[in-house]
Amino acid sequence: MVVSDPLSGTSEDAALGGRLVLRQPLRGHRFGHDAILLGAATAARAGEHAVDLGAGVGAAGLALARRIDGIRVTLVEVDPTLVALAQANAVRNGMDARVRALCLDLTAPAEAFAAAGLSADSIDCVLMNPPFNAAHNPSPDLQRRGAHTAAADTLDAWIGTASRLLRPAGALTLIWRADGIANVLTALAAGFGAMTVLPIYPKPDAAAIRVIVRAVKASRAPLVLLSGLVLADDDGKPTAEAEAVLRGGASLPLASR
Repeated sequence: MVVSDPLSGTSEDAALGGRLVLRQPLRGHRFGHDAILLGAATAARAGEHAVDLGAGVGAAGLALARRIDGIRVTLVEVDPTLVALAQANAVRNGMDARVRALCLDLTAPAEAFAAAGLSADSIDCVLMNPPFNAAHNPSPDLQRRGAHTAAADTLDAWIGTASRLLRPAGALTLIWRADGIANVLTALAAGFGAMTVLPIYPKPDAAAIRVIVRAVKASRAPLVLLSGLVLADDDGKPTAEAEAVLRGGASLPLASR
């Protein structure tokens, strides 16, 4: 049997101002600001166990692990090529002692997760960047389509898996399209509370393009809306706040608890 080299057809790209170096496919889904913002928004402490669902090459989970020394991270991804790249990225960045990548479908039954060491009610925090584009104009690239295109039940399925994994009072952090915030809040309402929403704006006075939402399992605390993060000024220059997060590795307000 011939096994393809997972590093062929890839590029090595820097994030967090060079503090994180990631190998990723030249074609298909490639990490961007969303993954780095998600890692910066995740509330976690040293000694805790975080799970990055749909991790791709591990950008968000590794960004979290770079920010918080001593946290343990499991990267869950269904594409075996991306799993191999994610594990190689953990090694490349010197974090393989506390970061591992698993090839697992997030819709797999609880028994499959438990067999992989992810038992129900055991995880401190889950982070995820689910596919959120409508299916009416899908990408012709299979990998990119799988990473970006959402089915009608995508959000519910991902949140259901996160809820099962999280311990009581564990936190889920996710990033989604800003115009889909109502769907996110509805999907979270059954099992989560203490929802905190951070809008992401491309420029001042522009509508938000993303929301990052943190929710606590089984909490009854009310929703909090934060003032938001502006990525660039009117001239397109990155704001100091965005640079601090995307290049400097600073955390976002959601990461405080």
